[in-house]
Amino acid sequence: MNLKSKFKPTDAELEILRVLWKEGGSTVRLINEILNAKREVGYTTTLKFLQIMEQKGMVKVDRSSRTHLYTALIREDETQKHLLDELLESAFGGSAKKLVMQALGNNKTSQKELEDIKNLIKQLEGGKQ
Repeated sequence: MNLKSKFKPTDAELEILRVLWKEGGSTVRLINEILNAKREVGYTTTLKFLQIMEQKGMVKVDRSSRTHLYTALIREDETQKHLLDELLESAFGGSAKKLVMQALGNNKTSQKELEDIKNLIKQLEGGKQ
């Protein structure tokens, strides 16, 4: 499997990865319970996705005990960066300005988030915080 496809999880795979990033190593049962808090997902469906994700190199499984423990092999920040890069190119023609304007215009941004954004801009421009 090539590196690029590692960072292109399906929506269902991304849901599972979010659980693993938050919880760390987890059993199929725990992952399934967390997924079921949002919508009903069958245990065998969760298991099948994890098996596919293992084949793709997204997760690894520790089979040393009766309950298998799954952990993510790809990092959250790397996955987010790759998905954002693809979105930036495909939806916004590579324009970070368009992406940011759309994101800030469509959502209620808290004062804290705005301050963090301003500080990031200052850092990027070489200014002081």
